[in-house]
Amino acid sequence: MREDPPSPGTPPIRRRAIRRLATLRATGLGLAAIAVCALLLAALAGDRGTTTASGGADTALGPLARRDFVRTTRITGTTEATRSLVITAPRLAGERRGDLVITKVAPPGAAVKAGDVIVAFDQQDQQIAAFDRRAEYQDLVEQIAKTRAEQHAERVKHESELEQAVNAVASLELEVLKNEMLPRIQALENEQKLEAARAKEKALRASLPLRATAAAAALRILEIRRDRARSAMQHAQRNADAMIIRSPIDGLIVAKMKWKGNGPGDVAEGDQVWPGSPILEVVNVNSMRVRARVNQADVAGIRPGQPATVRLDAYEDLAMRGRVGQLAPLATPGSFSPRVRTFTMLVSIEGSNPRLMPDLTASVAVEIERVPNALVVPREAVHVEDGRAYVRVRGSGSPARRSVTLGARSEMEVVVTDGLSPGDVVLP
Repeated sequence: MREDPPSPGTPPIRRRAIRRLATLRATGLGLAAIAVCALLLAALAGDRGTTTASGGADTALGPLARRDFVRTTRITGTTEATRSLVITAPRLAGERRGDLVITKVAPPGAAVKAGDVIVAFDQQDQQIAAFDRRAEYQDLVEQIAKTRAEQHAERVKHESELEQAVNAVASLELEVLKNEMLPRIQALENEQKLEAARAKEKALRASLPLRATAAAAALRILEIRRDRARSAMQHAQRNADAMIIRSPIDGLIVAKMKWKGNGPGDVAEGDQVWPGSPILEVVNVNSMRVRARVNQADVAGIRPGQPATVRLDAYEDLAMRGRVGQLAPLATPGSFSPRVRTFTMLVSIEGSNPRLMPDLTASVAVEIERVPNALVVPREAVHVEDGRAYVRVRGSGSPARRSVTLGARSEMEVVVTDGLSPGDVVLP
């Protein structure tokens, strides 16, 4: 059976299929091959029809409606607490020992209140030292009390001796008045006794301030020793108290790493640490922020105070509002190339969430520009010809070209300020 040649208006794909069908029939491959080719022709026809339809009304963007146009810049960073305190091993006053043994430590992720015990060290040595210093201090306090009592008794005795000397002088002066009636020898004895009594009185009076000065010096020496012992006791007590560390704020426990025999690991009970070594960190999760690095190409439109939306990579459903707090005035070299400069930006997060933790990767969409009540179309729907922008709008017949004036734009959308009205159906 002879096949008619395809007409000149037949599409190239259909013409090739018809020739292939004629060849299969000529070679006698059977009805199965003919059926396969028929199905191929039907599929090609269906695809062509679908393609034609997709260029028509089915791809329309729908009636335009006014809405807010928002242009954002997306930046990545990590979350951190605005207030956090690193807890370190205590530095003991007067102690040169380099190892402190941890007897208790709060687990990572635990929520603590201000005043809760979060780290405890073995304080046996410090308690013994505090007990010894306290005993020494109490002994010196008792010595001072005893010395004061002895000095008081000595002073009373000296004053009594002085008073007796004064009385003796007065008595001898009366006796000297009788010398005219006494023999010469007895009168001389009375005068000698009076002179001796007066010398003794004078010596006692002179020694009184010297004795007081010596007593005060001896007492001051004991008081200085007592004060030193008290300082040593207080140092020892503070050392003992420093072995128990309480949380200064309400927050969340974040463990610090420590190098151990089998590699790095979290600080745990039984570990020995040096004074000043970081043990853990208490972070206030109720006040969080994002620290990000802004590329030099994106920093021009960012200013402090701009609103932002923060999303966590670990929780895609969690979106929180934020605001740009600080933007570094100077750039630093980028991590991949020193030629690419970046600026450090801090974005404060409004509110709190139990899933919001430090050191989580976050993406920040900073609002650069907002146009309220605008007509917005996709950028691929805008065509430019001879420097003029136009869009295709569905009409009663074929799509009509309509010149438009463009306004603010982003990577995906553009604002049409003139040329379109709400309800227009724009075609790509």
